[in-house]
Amino acid sequence: MRFAILSGGTGWHVQDLLRAANAEGHEAEALDFRATSGSVNVADFSWDRFDAVIVRTMPAGSLEQVVFRMDQLHVLHAGGMAVINPPRAVEICVDKYLTSATLRRAGLPTPRTVVCQRSDAALDAFATLGGDVVVKPLFGAEGRGMVRVTDVEVAWRTCRAIEQTGGVIYLQEFIKHPGWDVRAFVLGGRVLASMRRASADDWRTNASRGATVTPMTLDAAATELALAAADAVSAVVAGVDLLPLPGGGWTVLEVNGVPGWQALATACNIGVARAIIGHAAGVAR
Repeated sequence: MRFAILSGGTGWHVQDLLRAANAEGHEAEALDFRATSGSVNVADFSWDRFDAVIVRTMPAGSLEQVVFRMDQLHVLHAGGMAVINPPRAVEICVDKYLTSATLRRAGLPTPRTVVCQRSDAALDAFATLGGDVVVKPLFGAEGRGMVRVTDVEVAWRTCRAIEQTGGVIYLQEFIKHPGWDVRAFVLGGRVLASMRRASADDWRTNASRGATVTPMTLDAAATELALAAADAVSAVVAGVDLLPLPGGGWTVLEVNGVPGWQALATACNIGVARAIIGHAAGVAR
C-alpha cells in the first residue's frame, strides 16, 4: 500500500512513519501540507496514487489556508479515502475549547473552562474558577504558552495582553495533583500504551519540558475514560492526558489528535509508528 504522510516538515515522527511503512513492505511519501492542491471534475492524480492519508500536523497559516487544508481532508474522507485522523477529529482536537466542550457534552469529567474574547469577562471567569487558573493558547501543544495565574492583577495583565493582540482567552481551573499525570496513547479503539509523566519542580508535566516518563498500566476506570475521550472527539489516534483527582478518580485534561510518541515509544519499548501503519493498512483495505 502507499501512504501519504501530511506534515509541515520531515521531522522525527515523519521519519519514524516512513521507516515503519518501509519495514512493513509499504510505500510512504511525506507531503508538505502547505504545498498540496485539490481539484474538482478533474483527474486528481496527486491523491489517487495513495491508499491512505496520515495527518501528522496542521501547519500554521492564514484562515483561508487552514480551511482549505481541512476541506481537502473532508473531500478525501467523503470520497472513501482512509484519513487518519478523520477530519472531524482534527478539527475538534486542534481547538482546545471545542475539545473541552465536546468532552463535557459527552458527560466526561474535564476541568471547568471558560473562553472569552474580552479581558473584563475573563477577569470574572478568573474569580468564578476560584482564582487559580491555567491560561492556555486556544491552539497549541507541548505545554507552550501556558501560564498558571493566581493573582488578580497578573490575571488582568495577562488577559488584557491576549485581548490586545487579537487572541482568545482560554482559562481552565487549576486542579491540584501529585506532580504527575498520565498520557494514554489510543489507537483504533484500544490503549496501545500509556506512561506516567512526572515533574518535581514544574506543574507542567510535558515530556518535551523535561518531565520524567515511565511506563504505566492503567486501571479499568482510566482505560475506559481514555477510550471514551478519544471516541467523543472521533479520534482513531489520540494522546489522552489524564490527571488523578485529589479525592480519587480521573479527569481528562486534553485530547491530542496529532500526538507525539517519541518519549512513549522509548519508555514503553513499543513500535508506535509500526502500529499506526498497521492500523492504516487494515482500514484502507
